[in-house]
Amino acid sequence: MDQDRFVQLLQSVLSPNSQGLKDATSALQKEYYTQPASLVLLIQLVTSQQPSELRQLAAVEARSLVSKHWKSIPAEQKPEIRTRLLEATVQEQKPVVRHADARVVSAIAKIDFDSGEWGELPGHLRDAAISPKVQEREVGVYILYTLLETMGADFMRGSAELIQLFSKTIQDPESAEVRINTMLALANVAIHIDADDDEAALLAFRSIIPNMVRVLEESIYAGDEERTLQAFEVFQALLGCDSQLLSNYLKDLVQFMVDIASKKDIVDDSRTQAISFLIQCVKFRRLKIQGMKIGPDLTNMALAIATELEEFDVDDDEITPARSALSMLDLMASCLPPSQVLVPLLTGLGQYVNSTNPDHRRAGILALSFCIEGAPDFITTQLKEIMPLCFRLLDDEEAKVRQAALYCIARLADDLAEDLAKEHQKLVPALVKNLDAAMRTVASDRKHSSDIIKASCSALDAVLYGLEEDDAKRYLPQLAQRFSQLFGHPDLKVKASAAAAMGSLASSVEEAFVPYFEATMQALSPYVTLKGDEDEFNLRAEVCDAMAKMAGAVGAKEFQKYVPGLMNASEEALSLENSRLKETSYVLWSSLAKIYEGEFTPFLEGVMNGLLKSLEQEERAIEVELGQGAADLVGKEVTIGGKKVRVAAADDDNAEAALQKLSDAAGGLGDDDDDDFEDFEDFDEFSAVTAVAMEKEIAVEVIGDVMTHTKNAFLPYFEKTVEMVLPLMEHDYEGIRKAAITTLHRAYAVLYQVWEETQPQKWVPGLPLKIEPTSELKKFCELLMTSTLALWMGEEERSVVTEINRNIAANLKVCGPALISEENYFTNIIEIVTNLLTKRHPCQQDAGEDEDLVEDDELAEYDWLVVDTALDVVIGLSIALGEQFGEVWKLFEKTIMKYASSSESTERSTAVGVIAECIKGMSGAVTQYTASLLKLLLHRLSDEDPETKSNAAYAIGRLCESSNSHDEILNAYSTILSKLEPLLQTKTARLMDNAAGCVSRMILKHREKMPIGEVLPALVALLPLKEDFEENEPIYKMITQMYQWEDPTIRGLTPQLLPIFTYVLENVETQLGDGTRQQLVELVKYLYQMEPSLLQGNQTLMTIANS
Repeated sequence: MDQDRFVQLLQSVLSPNSQGLKDATSALQKEYYTQPASLVLLIQLVTSQQPSELRQLAAVEARSLVSKHWKSIPAEQKPEIRTRLLEATVQEQKPVVRHADARVVSAIAKIDFDSGEWGELPGHLRDAAISPKVQEREVGVYILYTLLETMGADFMRGSAELIQLFSKTIQDPESAEVRINTMLALANVAIHIDADDDEAALLAFRSIIPNMVRVLEESIYAGDEERTLQAFEVFQALLGCDSQLLSNYLKDLVQFMVDIASKKDIVDDSRTQAISFLIQCVKFRRLKIQGMKIGPDLTNMALAIATELEEFDVDDDEITPARSALSMLDLMASCLPPSQVLVPLLTGLGQYVNSTNPDHRRAGILALSFCIEGAPDFITTQLKEIMPLCFRLLDDEEAKVRQAALYCIARLADDLAEDLAKEHQKLVPALVKNLDAAMRTVASDRKHSSDIIKASCSALDAVLYGLEEDDAKRYLPQLAQRFSQLFGHPDLKVKASAAAAMGSLASSVEEAFVPYFEATMQALSPYVTLKGDEDEFNLRAEVCDAMAKMAGAVGAKEFQKYVPGLMNASEEALSLENSRLKETSYVLWSSLAKIYEGEFTPFLEGVMNGLLKSLEQEERAIEVELGQGAADLVGKEVTIGGKKVRVAAADDDNAEAALQKLSDAAGGLGDDDDDDFEDFEDFDEFSAVTAVAMEKEIAVEVIGDVMTHTKNAFLPYFEKTVEMVLPLMEHDYEGIRKAAITTLHRAYAVLYQVWEETQPQKWVPGLPLKIEPTSELKKFCELLMTSTLALWMGEEERSVVTEINRNIAANLKVCGPALISEENYFTNIIEIVTNLLTKRHPCQQDAGEDEDLVEDDELAEYDWLVVDTALDVVIGLSIALGEQFGEVWKLFEKTIMKYASSSESTERSTAVGVIAECIKGMSGAVTQYTASLLKLLLHRLSDEDPETKSNAAYAIGRLCESSNSHDEILNAYSTILSKLEPLLQTKTARLMDNAAGCVSRMILKHREKMPIGEVLPALVALLPLKEDFEENEPIYKMITQMYQWEDPTIRGLTPQLLPIFTYVLENVETQLGDGTRQQLVELVKYLYQMEPSLLQGNQTLMTIANS
């Protein structure tokens, strides 16, 4: 091997000459790096007196060749190589070169230790770590750190011995490098500590934590940004290790981070890192944080820091203490109970929103905005206090405060659409006032006016989307004119906001939008094919989203002529390599499939090709371009530095930059030693969500939409869809896991319904199955349930578990017992649901938490959502099993009854509602539980919470209807009626409707025990129902039956009933189910037959009578 030429080639790699760089790289790869001797030559260069840049390059290249060639080097040469390499590393003066050398040592040691060689190295490193010479200590600790990265603590006698050594090095009096590298090493030791099996290591590690905090603190106050960042990330990494390591110090650590985050004289990077640690604590140690009762302190800290916000732009991703503080509030609201976040926030809000400082007013309303999504139910209870505050700040003298208030309204409308809709008469004019003022602003203040216009449009967008059709129509002319005017605004983001708002307006007013439709489409159509920068792509995306909403508003026929152009534009968007545009195309396809259903079939092939192609994308690949010397690698993937790299065709102009990318991926040659913390950077990357992953999430959801709406036409794509989507249930990103679960369960429902349509009857409750599905359905069910149960049992993300709960419950209700026909499916579901209801599921625990936590029955709303949806699975089981559920109820009775007696009103009302639905499902099998259920439900009929009372009325009606324990029920009739009487006059929480339904069921079951003359006139006076139209079924069934019984009271009420019959039959889509409508039609015919004059002048009823 020509050593001189080898050195020359390496020197050429370092030269700025692009062609020389490409040629040298190619020659090294083909002529030298295939031979073991190249590794020896590289190590010789590392130990030589060559320039530091060349030595560093030699070390980087040697490290990459160790795994390939070290075993092939003659054994007699290795001792000298090891000795010289270790000496050179110790003597190296430049840290970046020294670190590159150390990694070569580690790479060789890993192979040698596996072969039982270089046994003396750990002793040398231990001695070096406590040497009197600073440089030797730095090298010794650094090599120990790099060895721990790759091998764990196995190369020494155990973790405890290492920690004992590091307890000395972390207090090094001279070298900050020794101290910080000790921390990095300790983080790697922590990963391998099992506290239950190694108490000595646990105690040793705990004793060193105060010194670790001291190193971080020293780095912060020394202004050493790089080491500060490394120290912060060590503490974040420790949150992912055995929870017992930090448990004794967690509260002190949290307080330390709060102090750092709150000090304005500390650099922003350190403050944001401190907040980041607190965010991770809330996420991964939420039960511990809740038990410490420190939520209020964190909330007040975040509020104070939020006042430092400079500019607020929802699209700005700059990381600052203020933005991080708002993000922390967002997470806290979803992870901690309202008493620890929302209550202290609202308590302290007054001093901010009433401040003379506009930054404080803005901080207050923004802090509230960021908490809405995490606790919408609690926010609903506080709207009487929140809305006046919002209205006042919408009229603030400072534009930035008004902008924040507009943002708050948008967040409220997104999560509390029904509640915000009640405020529309005051709210919409207030939003329009802000919009008009901004549209009148002179050009010199265009930046601020554009911000207000965008915020106003976004708020109107969210509010309009939640309005009832008749309410929205009131604002159609004035808003359509304003939004249309903004389509010509010079700011593309303003145009996009106006287009989105117009789409929501159309969606709300539905057919009333038709007169505005053509003009709007003409104005927006030029943007459907827009290309250019991100703002132009975003405008194109928003316009396509708006058009999808307009299609749903005006209907299939009116929109038909625009479909081909939009489909062509959406397919073209897939080639523009913009994830937002791709997502927009997918959502458009979903909307059109919903509108056109079977008529969408001609587009299915192109749509499915696009969606499935999205799922095939590689998410973490890095694409680089090389010169002609690497032509044989074009199109292939290679792994460099643990990352996949796809080699693209050569582009000479970019070759040098591309090679630098490749070099950086392999370890870099720059001045920064990026490898020092690569393991923990990889951890961050693992938790990050790529744009491609989010695109896939949308694609999977849309596949489910298209499948549901096209049904039979989708069947040719069914097998390929399942093949592509099923593996995504194990994806790293929880959004994709949720989408995959939902789409696969929708697929099962579609396949089941397509099959069921060919059968003479619907499924029958109970096991074994009365109607056997096809073998294809059984096979898919096996695939689906095996994958679902595997994920469901161990999933740690609450949102994923919630999604599984919803889908299992939905399919049990739609497809019946086929989903649980295998015994192991049924028993596993029972076990999982029991764990969820008793809060023992992995998603309801802190990661790795084995210690006793402070008991706290109060749940964050997202935690309750897990329980709530698990209860829905119980309802699904009752529907699928029918009377057989009577035995299953025994397994859940105690837990659900406990929730029904909870101190939390939400838990009581939900549990009582579940009891009602389970009674309905198990029918007569409820008889054995009559006494215990009756006692509970009678008590809840007097509950202070209206929702609980309403659900109790419904449940008692179901119990009276289903139970065969007649004596127990009849003995309670008078008590039930006395408790129902005030409810029949209470116009909240569906109380009147559910009480009326209950009375009707009681009459149907035991008419002879009811005071008909008193009850029936009072019940008829409540009709027609205003809220809970499902209760029309027992009411009109009872009325029809009373006529059949020729009851004189009901006959006397006929004049009052006829206008009611007219109303509900004219509004049959909202008021009546098919069965109830048919009963009422037959009753009308009967009345006409008995006395034709009764219907005289009533055109609706006369038409029905003569049909």
